[in-house]
Amino acid sequence: MTAITSDAVEHKRATVRPDKGDAVAELTESFSSAQAALLTEYRGLTVKQLKELRTALGADTTYSVVKNTLTKIAAGNAGLEGLDDLLAGPTAVAFVTGDPVHAAKALRDFAKAHPALVVKGGVMDGKAFTADEIKKLADLESREVLLAKLAGAMKASLTQAVYLFAAPLAQAARAVGALEAKAQQDPSILAGGAGTPAAAEPTAEPAAELPAEPAAELAAEPAPEDTTEAPVAAAESTDTSTPDTSTPESTDSD
Repeated sequence: MTAITSDAVEHKRATVRPDKGDAVAELTESFSSAQAALLTEYRGLTVKQLKELRTALGADTTYSVVKNTLTKIAAGNAGLEGLDDLLAGPTAVAFVTGDPVHAAKALRDFAKAHPALVVKGGVMDGKAFTADEIKKLADLESREVLLAKLAGAMKASLTQAVYLFAAPLAQAARAVGALEAKAQQDPSILAGGAGTPAAAEPTAEPAAELPAEPAAELAAEPAPEDTTEAPVAAAESTDTSTPDTSTPESTDSD
């Protein structure tokens, strides 16, 4: 029995019939141009259900039933690895040219309603994805939602920036308004004129400027006795004589 050499096997895998060569070229182009390729098993789905699935995936995704052998060749031609183990049994590939998250969500939701659809895995940006990773991808928010949130965050940041810039102006306006209201109540505030401060009211010298110790000594020193008033008072008190109020006798001999 003649042994089959590795060169013969390699030559056999690289050779396809002309009618299949077109299919390989088409699949290779699909792998190369797609953002992601999600492999599924469609066994048990009707033609009507497959049509519904294509509608759910949207215009940015092409859902094609493929031959495993040709798909392996096309994936190799596109430089993709890790898909050989997934290419077993009836296989259909969702070639995604739009948002991979939207396609993953569509496959997840359709599989919930139709358990015959099984997501086996796929590839995105040249990296192989398992079925669990595709489920996690489906749980992410879509590109439109992320962009909307980003726009909202940017709008909030701009609003905050406008507030920060406007805050000093608002404070200045409030200060001017308060000064105007105070000037209406007390016009003397503006007595100094424009650019000239109003004259300050004189204030009494603070008591702290006087020496503290001499003041205390003066307060502690007893007042001198008044010796000038005492004799007068004594004289008045000792003079007990009664003034002569009688009229002088008349010297008239008559």
